[in-house]
Amino acid sequence: MTLNRTRRTLLAGATATGLALALAGCGLEGVDTGSEASADELSTVEGEISFATLELSSNPDLAAYIEDTIAAFEEEYPGTEVEWIDVPFAGAQEKFAADAAAGNLPDVVNMNPNFAQPLEREGVFLDIDQADPELAAEYVEGAWKGFQVPGMEGTFGVPWYLTSEVTMYNAALYEAAGLDPDDAPETFAELYEDARAISEAGAGEFYGLHPALENRFMTDLAKIGVPLIDEDLVWTFNTPDAVEYVEGLAEMYQSGVFPADSLTQTLNDAKEGYQAGNVAMFPSGPNFLNGIEQNAPEVFANTRVAPQIAAEGEPVNMSVMGLLIPKTSENPGTALAFTKFITNAENQLAFSRVAPVLPSVTAALDDPFFQDDSDGTELSKAVKLSAEGLARAENLTPVQYDDQVKNAVLAKIQLALTGDLTAQEALDQAVEEANAITGGGE
Repeated sequence: MTLNRTRRTLLAGATATGLALALAGCGLEGVDTGSEASADELSTVEGEISFATLELSSNPDLAAYIEDTIAAFEEEYPGTEVEWIDVPFAGAQEKFAADAAAGNLPDVVNMNPNFAQPLEREGVFLDIDQADPELAAEYVEGAWKGFQVPGMEGTFGVPWYLTSEVTMYNAALYEAAGLDPDDAPETFAELYEDARAISEAGAGEFYGLHPALENRFMTDLAKIGVPLIDEDLVWTFNTPDAVEYVEGLAEMYQSGVFPADSLTQTLNDAKEGYQAGNVAMFPSGPNFLNGIEQNAPEVFANTRVAPQIAAEGEPVNMSVMGLLIPKTSENPGTALAFTKFITNAENQLAFSRVAPVLPSVTAALDDPFFQDDSDGTELSKAVKLSAEGLARAENLTPVQYDDQVKNAVLAKIQLALTGDLTAQEALDQAVEEANAITGGGE
């Protein structure tokens, strides 16, 4: 669908006002979602397309990168024109759902798997595996799978940029607890052992770890090998391993390893605790280092990084952003060519030089930019560790784990940590409520 807007005019002020249409409730029944493009259509690269990104224009360097990349595409493919639309992240999910219901999505849309999958299930997007069967081999396998739907054939988006966390820790707090800051934890057992020692040394002044249940509970279950949801979309995370894990969290909370007010706190509270020097360890993407340097220079000076922790043989987590092409596009060949162009190794490497993200194509990951930490900085070390982790990384959070499910699950887990429910009771009730919300097992 090509929109008649001023070329490269940014939708900086766009909101979803009046479009309060959640994806989950967006009925596409009866709406023309288009059909798979023919070989002739996919080989025709000409005409206008629209390209929607998620809140990239506010960074001048990123804006310049996008505009330069569009100009390079138009030069390589004469007769094409790309209109760039930048959508604020807040409200974007509702806006895209409304656009899809109206058959009015931009020709290339930037979404994460959570935004995309409800629409993928409705058949809104081009099957990239069918459109270009050779393309998947060029991308990080776990990222490519981010745009696949359980129980459906095909891949409905091309991964664009990635982030994958490392373990950040405060060397000064390690030393205060009598621990060796050069001996970072490599397993969950070591992580919790160090956290306990630091919290005991802190005696309420500082702690080893914030549980950050909002952000980490479900992904940590996946990292120890707990199956979260099956192909029939039935939640399954009330396993014996999960019970043992929750029992461990409860013991640590009740013995003061975690801050007393941490159970209902958000990820931002955990970030602030690390930056304030009140929490010793914080798993996050390398981009968080920039925020620490700006907001807490003393903590930044003491920050060290180590690989993301997961059980042996289990995947680590990554976040994926991708580009999807609606089947209603009037120029699917141009949309596909542009998607491949902006995600190629050269352009993704250029993107990573202006933003602390990782490329989704394996060829770019071989560049020294992601492999050389010889400058001795924690940022270059974090980028290298994060890039190395992609070989075993997946997007571990099921897209069905939306805010409603998350709130229901965490309410039960919080009761387990305070001792008001056993771990088994909490997990059984959490699974039951999650399935009631998402329709699992019906």
